[in-house]
Amino acid sequence: MLLRKALFSWIAFPFYVWQGIALRLKIERLHPPDIAPEGDFEGEGEEIRLLVAGDSSVAGVGMASLEETLTYNLATIVNERTGRPLYWRAAGANSATAGDLRDHVIPNLDRRDYTDVVLVVGTNDMKNFHAVRRFKKEFGSLVYAVRTRFPHARIYWAPVADMTLIPALPKTLGKILKARADLINEMGARLCRERGLTIVEPVPILGPEGFARDGFHAGPAGYRSWAGHLADYLYPQRAGSGLTRSSQLEGADDEDNDQPGQRELPEIAALAHAGQADRLDDLDHHRKYDENR
Repeated sequence: MLLRKALFSWIAFPFYVWQGIALRLKIERLHPPDIAPEGDFEGEGEEIRLLVAGDSSVAGVGMASLEETLTYNLATIVNERTGRPLYWRAAGANSATAGDLRDHVIPNLDRRDYTDVVLVVGTNDMKNFHAVRRFKKEFGSLVYAVRTRFPHARIYWAPVADMTLIPALPKTLGKILKARADLINEMGARLCRERGLTIVEPVPILGPEGFARDGFHAGPAGYRSWAGHLADYLYPQRAGSGLTRSSQLEGADDEDNDQPGQRELPEIAALAHAGQADRLDDLDHHRKYDENR
């Protein structure tokens, strides 16, 4: 199955480049908001120290305020569920891949003793058509870097969402990217199992109302839903506490913010120059993987 998906995606690569360029020319480019990257909540008991590191989703691209972002909503839900004091830090970078997080984000973070680290990465590796062998090396070494820098933290990985449900993507382009996402998610899950990370199921898609104006990034309602989904893995809901994920969505503003800006789709035109080596490497990797299953 993985070999067929790899083969399909590489055969469809020229179509991906052509349709991707057309999409890039018309899609709105959104900015991350100018907001604080960290904060804290009061409570009683032992402090929870939460780090969320990742791509534009963690950077809050397209959002207008702190309260709309993924990390803030996740921190709010965890604080309300546990009643414990909580420090949170969002370390997001536009267009970041696993290798970017490993080389440029994690090494530059303070050596705080985090209790929980969430990695939101893989989407840019997927849409940049990184070979699975490359993702294996870069994501695997990212895990080593996080474990070394924050040895006492519980680490979670949020994999790539279902690309066929992204409103901005034409149907065929969504199918091509879903094939790449499945390859990335399979390898990421394998590495998580081997290296002791908790795998979070891909974020459930609410529908068009969960997206920002560009139809690609999550909007305020989407981030609230995603935060509740992540919180169910970090600090599951206690019975009888009265706080449910649906309550996090009550009063959600269905209208996206009006902030203009920049959205970091990959430089798809440059992908036309991708070497045959990556494609053959990808296919050969999955042929060997399928044979050994």
